[in-house]
Amino acid sequence: MPKSSSLQARKAMMEKLDKDVTGGSGNPAVVKINRVQRSTSFGVPNANTIKQMLLDWCRAKTRSYEHVDIQNFSSSWSNGMAFCALVHHFFPEAFDYSSLNPSDRRHNFDLAFSTAERMVDCPQLLDVDDMVKMREPDWKCVYTYLQEFYRGLVTKGLVKTRNNS
Repeated sequence: MPKSSSLQARKAMMEKLDKDVTGGSGNPAVVKINRVQRSTSFGVPNANTIKQMLLDWCRAKTRSYEHVDIQNFSSSWSNGMAFCALVHHFFPEAFDYSSLNPSDRRHNFDLAFSTAERMVDCPQLLDVDDMVKMREPDWKCVYTYLQEFYRGLVTKGLVKTRNNS
């Protein structure tokens, strides 16, 4: 490429860049900011979207349950009632939810985890003793457990996804 053409191309590129940055005003003090948004590249949700979808799904399935208000993957699960409500939603015959006491955390965790393991082969990734010792469970542990529970429901055909509907 001749030297003059590359200089012209560079000059044109710089003018375009200047126009994009300054909004065409030519004044570098007036900067036009193009807002760049992170996309879900070809419709594939990112990790935060998946996390929010699972939280919303849990909230929807437990909405009508007393003593349950799911706002996050940590404190919302600290007394075992949310786990019990979620399991009970899919297996109402497994236990009497109305007889549960939010202050009996050990019983609630044990009931939810053992029922989930029995009904959907969900591995007990959360230890009842650990859950009782912690005031607020680690959100990553709860999130991982809920993913396994969801996966078990899908495998049993109890939850429909885009792939298996």
